[in-house]
Amino acid sequence: MTPDQHKDAAQLLLQAEETGHQCGLLSLAYPDMTLDDAYAVQQALVMQKLSNGRRKIGWKIGLTSRAMQQALNITTPDSGVLLDDMAFPSGATVPAGRFIQPRVEAEIAFVMKSPLSGADCTAADIIAATDYVTPALEILDTRILRSDPETGKSRIITDTISDNAANAGLVTGADRHPIQAQDLRRTGVILKRNGEVEETGLGAGVLDDPVTSVLWLARRMADYGQQIEPGDIVLSGSFVRPVECPPGTYIHADFGPFGSVEISFAQG
Repeated sequence: MTPDQHKDAAQLLLQAEETGHQCGLLSLAYPDMTLDDAYAVQQALVMQKLSNGRRKIGWKIGLTSRAMQQALNITTPDSGVLLDDMAFPSGATVPAGRFIQPRVEAEIAFVMKSPLSGADCTAADIIAATDYVTPALEILDTRILRSDPETGKSRIITDTISDNAANAGLVTGADRHPIQAQDLRRTGVILKRNGEVEETGLGAGVLDDPVTSVLWLARRMADYGQQIEPGDIVLSGSFVRPVECPPGTYIHADFGPFGSVEISFAQG
């Protein structure tokens, strides 16, 4: 893809978000799209939002579970950018029509106190750079059709990465914990939708340790001249399957002693 094609694809995604009407699969429009192309589209999308007044507040890491990687026939996570208008406080209500097809996942969020990047980063560096960890929900959305109505072809990894790794929002809890005091591998969650248990999971579902997920991000950034900044929120990846959130949905994620997070989606 050319730089102009990166910008054109990003504009399709922006238009889909603004109108609430999904665009077609970029992987069909650009069948030779590479992962580097997908990240270039994502960067063009984010740069346009920043030029419109948005502010970067962190990063999300996705596709961290083995099951999701196998479903997409990949062996690596992906990442996206968190912006200030994506943040919701726990207990908030998402306005009707804000998202197209929202889903939620339960995650552990890292809030950083030191800059971090480089191929030589270690798990110890991640722990030292973390200010605190907190329970979180990620709100996913898709500005791209999940499948093409004519061919039946499903989205692939280049579509997802281009679409800012399907990120739409984040909800963080009030509890803040020193990372050294937590066994994140065994931190669990019970996620309920409208009072019924939909998913349960453990932090070990994220690359065996959520710290490993953040380490992957820090090392990947070395290839793109980026770094994690002080104050950044890093969503380390979900350890439950995505839960659909049509209008009228109430989500409560109980992380036990780690805390809880909740969000509602207004009726249409």
